[in-house]
Amino acid sequence: MPWAQVKASLGRLRRADAALLPLYGIPFAVKDNIDVAGVPTTAACPAYAYTPDADAFVVERLMAAGAIPIGKTNMDQFAAGLTGTRTPFGACSSVVDARYVSGGSSSGSAVVVADGTVPFALATDTAGSGRVPAAFNAIVGLKATLGTIGTRGVVPACRSLDCVSLMTTGAGDAARVLDVAAGPDPLDPYSRTGVARLPASGASSARIAVPRPEQLTFCADRFAAAAWQRALSHARALGWELVEIDLEPFAEAARLLYEGPWIAERYAAIGQFMADNRRRVDPIVRRVIMTGREYSAINAFAAAHRLAELRLVTRAVWERADALLLPTAPTIFTATEIADEPIARNSLLGMYTNFVNLLDLCAVAVAGGTREDGLPFGVSLIAPAGADRALLALAMHWRAEEATGEVSDDRDVVRLAVVGAHLSGEPLNHQLTGAGARLAETLATAPGYRLYALPDTEPARPGMVGGGPSHGPGIEVELWELPAAAFGALVAAVPPPLVIGTVALDDGRAVKCFLCEADAVVGAIDITRFGGWRAYRASLDLAEAGVG
Repeated sequence: MPWAQVKASLGRLRRADAALLPLYGIPFAVKDNIDVAGVPTTAACPAYAYTPDADAFVVERLMAAGAIPIGKTNMDQFAAGLTGTRTPFGACSSVVDARYVSGGSSSGSAVVVADGTVPFALATDTAGSGRVPAAFNAIVGLKATLGTIGTRGVVPACRSLDCVSLMTTGAGDAARVLDVAAGPDPLDPYSRTGVARLPASGASSARIAVPRPEQLTFCADRFAAAAWQRALSHARALGWELVEIDLEPFAEAARLLYEGPWIAERYAAIGQFMADNRRRVDPIVRRVIMTGREYSAINAFAAAHRLAELRLVTRAVWERADALLLPTAPTIFTATEIADEPIARNSLLGMYTNFVNLLDLCAVAVAGGTREDGLPFGVSLIAPAGADRALLALAMHWRAEEATGEVSDDRDVVRLAVVGAHLSGEPLNHQLTGAGARLAETLATAPGYRLYALPDTEPARPGMVGGGPSHGPGIEVELWELPAAAFGALVAAVPPPLVIGTVALDDGRAVKCFLCEADAVVGAIDITRFGGWRAYRASLDLAEAGVG
């Protein structure tokens, strides 16, 4: 985003009354198929790029509430993908492990929220594009009811199904942003108001539908299968009543999206451009979308009639349950695995998300805990149109957030894991205590991180990076809670090669943490075996004393 535009936004805020602006001064990022006035919209295709004169409807609403757009984010080209690899601007990867894909198509939006760059980001979701990347980066992805957030100023994929979605670190944040982003747009024929549904049960006593065990596949991924079983146990521990249902009608609707004539709607949106620019678009994206030419009006009507029947069949589920709980994706792939089978494996990632918009449902993806191999696992809560806020209350309950429908708690307090010189008793701990931070607990990261003693640092400090073994104990960290304003000042003062990123904890949570740039640990002493900075420092004291 040009600095002049950001500076102009800041200038307007200085003259405004903060009490009247619910998102006053909060920075956010925008997926690059959503217009920001004066900034090129590329949809990850330079040949398609244009510079809009006006903001997208949702951007306009957020800015009017005091939020500040600070950048556009990478994506799968034309939102045609669930991996984050179909882009000329460089594929994104999961913040937890760079070998694995970030998910897509809202890849960049997920990453910049997960790594702490912004508190929230705009994404889009037609088939899971705002939920799969949330799962692969251990954040929240809200796909509200169709038409709740206007899509004027969004490059269409399937215009009748497209949704602007929200990426946040907490479900409460999603609720707060939704309160601003949602609203009628008189110029958008797909804008929709007046859809509301109240659950029969409260968040702590909800009835939750789950599939019959034999109807789920995890693509031979035993870690994902085990994580799903732990998710079910967590749901029961929350007091939720689990109700088994037949998933097949939902699965059949999911197959209609890419195995049926809705792909023709994608062709209607962008097919001619692809035909005219065949060498200037991603070949996989072109191959997928150009199949839309093969469908006839007869195919479209036949599929529409079948979808109406499936909507009728699935409606019975909502008489028995308040929401449906599913894995967000059956597994997670490395970038190499996606490159080997780019279409088939991309399709697998959408099997539990593709049906949602077709069946006029809303959904929220939340972190489902860390897998035994250290990778993130995500689950989705799904409900009928209009149940968005009730669904968010369930998501807050899942994550043990205060289900107030207002996220001031999350925006005022940041949880930061520290691993070295900021630990209690260490030389830089005063930076936390002086900022009003409070020590919440001492715990460990999930497996998958390595700790190094950085050379030539004063005071001495370690560097922690991802990509370690997927088994064994994690690294000891302290979890501190500090005011959000103080967190911003702390981030600004972090010296390279340290950065603030997101780590998975051994209890399944994902929090901000001091991490290190990978190239800075080349040649540094690997101290992972000590399990933490304190234990390593204690070993040096013993060695100096001649013990051991």
